[in-house]
Amino acid sequence: MSDEQPDAVEEATGHTIQDADIERDQIAAGHWFINRVAEYRGTATPETIRNFANSYGDDNPLWCDPAYGRTTRWGGQVAPNIMAYVLNEPLLGDIPAKELRGGSYRGIHSFVSGGTWEWFRPVRPGDTLHSFEGVHSVEVKKSEFAGRTVIRRLRTVKFNQHGEVIGIHHNLVINAERGSARKKGKEQSSPDDDWNGWTEEALEELDALYREEDVGRRGREPRWFDDVKEGETLPRRAKGPLRTTDIIAFHAGGYGFTPFGLWQAKLDWRNRERIPAFYVPNELGVPDVAQRVHWDPEWAQAIGAKGSYDYGALRECWLHHYVTDWMGDDAIILRQHDELRAFNYHGDAQFVEGEVIDKRVEDGHHLVDLQVTMTNQRGIQALRGEVTVALPSRDGALPLYPPAPTEEQQLAAGFLARHAELLRSGEEPRTITVEQPPKADLAGKIADVSGDGE
Repeated sequence: MSDEQPDAVEEATGHTIQDADIERDQIAAGHWFINRVAEYRGTATPETIRNFANSYGDDNPLWCDPAYGRTTRWGGQVAPNIMAYVLNEPLLGDIPAKELRGGSYRGIHSFVSGGTWEWFRPVRPGDTLHSFEGVHSVEVKKSEFAGRTVIRRLRTVKFNQHGEVIGIHHNLVINAERGSARKKGKEQSSPDDDWNGWTEEALEELDALYREEDVGRRGREPRWFDDVKEGETLPRRAKGPLRTTDIIAFHAGGYGFTPFGLWQAKLDWRNRERIPAFYVPNELGVPDVAQRVHWDPEWAQAIGAKGSYDYGALRECWLHHYVTDWMGDDAIILRQHDELRAFNYHGDAQFVEGEVIDKRVEDGHHLVDLQVTMTNQRGIQALRGEVTVALPSRDGALPLYPPAPTEEQQLAAGFLARHAELLRSGEEPRTITVEQPPKADLAGKIADVSGDGE
């Protein structure tokens, strides 16, 4: 470790939450703008769908084998719905003024605490996804872990190249002061204080669950709504133990390198010039990204965690995988909600269990609600989720996606129309200010859309 590194860590963890950032979030709430960030992938292809599924341990042939897909009700390969999370191709669009961009929270750490997805259409090879997004709500609270925190509910609407809404995502993000979290973290035990590591016997238990998963996917055999019973339990499965290798595979398979950027050489220098607070010297004194909490245990401990931990999105993909394996090819996940209740540290395995908590028929849709938990080897629950699945019925009714909400669908059409207008005209995008009306025509780029939140 360089002599300067401890001082640099002190400086990097010394930033405090600014009232001005909270105020900017409050002003920005309810205003939606086109997402101008180019994700690692913008268009789904047979290869990118397969690679994304594989990146979180899923080899379902419906996602991975186009020939298999052609033998299903879908007529071809489809992506797991959760892939909408990682696809985005930017569009031209009007630009929010500084006061409508929300808080920047420079030097403040962000923890994903959960999210809710609703889906309205599958993603198929050839689909290019775009999105509009914004702050849904902001709330200031005291946290046991990190003192003063800001709870931000961010809302993203994903739509395809035809302007058809694919899904709506509410993401719950907690912004916490690194210094407060660090101080609290020093008072806590390390992740393995009450655990002596993996034995051969314990690893064999995990391997047995993986063997069961390999033959236990429902696949072509329909999961009939008529046969499902309230209180029925789902098979026990496992994920992990988590390693740096898993983080690399998830990044490379499709999670990508945004929003802040993981770069090399000149591109990394340029990124440091753009967002210097994102960089903290490592043990060699080299500026490195704050995002390395996911693979650098020393830095993770510096911001108050007990060690390196996963991405919330990875656990959400594991939840999706668990349910899609159970439900079979003909079924559809309509809604997925999760609460991330504890860190999933490197070395942790998650034991996944589920239960049918409700079944009902609504507007001709045969629906079941599942409750799913992930609990690690120390008995700590790291995720609690609820998933709504539409199942086939023995009366011949196949599950269908519901129509997207009209207002979101109109906004998606408006954003796509504005993109085309700017392409035709060659004009510069307008800058939208807070003084302008919050409601715009369909070619306008800002709207006051309220939702139910989390």
